[in-house]
Amino acid sequence: MDTDSQKMPLADRDAVSGLPGATPPPRIALIACRVFEEEILRHGGSAPHIAETRLLEVGLHDHPDNLRKVLQTEVDRFDSRDDIEAIVLAYALCGRGTAGLRAGRHPLVIPRGHDCMTVFMGGKEKFACQQAANPDSYYFTPGWMKANRTPGPARLESLRAEFSKNFDPDDVEFLLESEKANWAQHGRAVYLDLDTLGADEKAAEAEAAADSLGWKFERIPGDPKLFQDLLAGRWDVERFQIIQPNAILDHSPDERIFRERPPGV
Repeated sequence: MDTDSQKMPLADRDAVSGLPGATPPPRIALIACRVFEEEILRHGGSAPHIAETRLLEVGLHDHPDNLRKVLQTEVDRFDSRDDIEAIVLAYALCGRGTAGLRAGRHPLVIPRGHDCMTVFMGGKEKFACQQAANPDSYYFTPGWMKANRTPGPARLESLRAEFSKNFDPDDVEFLLESEKANWAQHGRAVYLDLDTLGADEKAAEAEAAADSLGWKFERIPGDPKLFQDLLAGRWDVERFQIIQPNAILDHSPDERIFRERPPGV
């Protein structure tokens, strides 16, 4: 059964948040993928209402079931905290790695999106429009580049070193060719600029990777609004899913992406 999170008091705060005399933002704990580290630093992560921030490794995305397990452990660790009102997840659906999370004492808040590009672009509608216009795009951001997860020579060398630990040379070459075959469906590299530190250098690095692959390159502005509102507690139900205590975060097979499942259902 699906319930309507519009009843959630925390969501009601958004109607006045940021206005003169408004209720202060709720005190939150932030659990974030490290892919957002630079954006957190740039767009409000040091605000005093954020009681604690925990950054988790990008590689957890490779195994959604493990991502869910680690996230649940992190959520559960905040059950004993009396100094927070909600737990904010800087994640998206992430291969369904967040679906199935259970809220404890504190509500969970997560942006509605299939993956983190929704957050970088400021909303799922903007991402959908970008994809519809340029379906062969591969997106570069500081966090993905720092984790060496974006196509190009550096990624190949990293994979070569990793594969060589476990496979014979012929198998290593086969695996690398398979990786390059996956890249072949793309032809446009896009650096999403959210005004983070060192953006010019990162954009140049992304452009060099695109040149090595024979791809077109564009640097386009991201939109930090969704991310800023996530951190600031400005949570409307159109852009954010709020899960009440003890309820379950479910995948919704429609444009909402998430829905709440009550405990015991």
